[in-house]
Amino acid sequence: MDNSLCVTVALGDWNAKADLLKPIDIGITPDITGNLNCFYAPELSVLPYENGDFIGDTRFGSPVNFMNIHCNPHGNGTHTECVGHISEERIHLPDCTHDFHFVSLLTTVTPEIQANGDQVITLSLLETIKLNIGTKGLIIRTLPNEESKKQRQYSGTNPPYFAKDAMEWIVANQIEHLLVDIPSVDREQDEGKLLAHKSFWQFPFNIRKNATITELIYVPTHIPDGYYLVNLQYYPFPMDASPSRPLIYALV
Repeated sequence: MDNSLCVTVALGDWNAKADLLKPIDIGITPDITGNLNCFYAPELSVLPYENGDFIGDTRFGSPVNFMNIHCNPHGNGTHTECVGHISEERIHLPDCTHDFHFVSLLTTVTPEIQANGDQVITLSLLETIKLNIGTKGLIIRTLPNEESKKQRQYSGTNPPYFAKDAMEWIVANQIEHLLVDIPSVDREQDEGKLLAHKSFWQFPFNIRKNATITELIYVPTHIPDGYYLVNLQYYPFPMDASPSRPLIYALV
């Protein structure tokens, strides 16, 4: 019995196949303890709803578990964001996202150390990449790639970020969905300039409303660089961002 569920994906002259029964989860699942954190965001909490004598927890006599979740998507785990993240206008992720399946190239880079000690994903690291026609997504895995990324406390550590011209290259190559394993495409403290965010979304004059950035992913080291079909999953909160779960499928 053939235990597969394959779809054909047209990528330029290449008709590739993806087995939908073999997903690779590159999202980081939030945890109540030992959770990764950035930008000094409050920790994820899951607490029972309380109203008078009612406590929504079966351990306290309730017939059901009835929990409240306190989560900051940008600071507590893998999340996907839209241009509403930087706009005064309330633009919500569900209004921007229409691609839930798209082809992406996974590439691995070592950020370049600058004179000031910053680790930067520069234009020179990206400009040699050849993208097949029809590639809408780019997945960036940075080195070193320890599993500790899944629980890292990033706040105050000045993690790697993108140079403005590197992001301009991404836009020029018509990448609509960028997935990265860092907390932000911009420097942790940049005086609010947000040069990479603004370049990616072409904000404010020629906004790419359909474009998304997914941050704080984790791609295991044994997953090879190459082309993948991405299934981007998130809860459609009426917000600029939402916790998300990107699944990738190898294209062969």
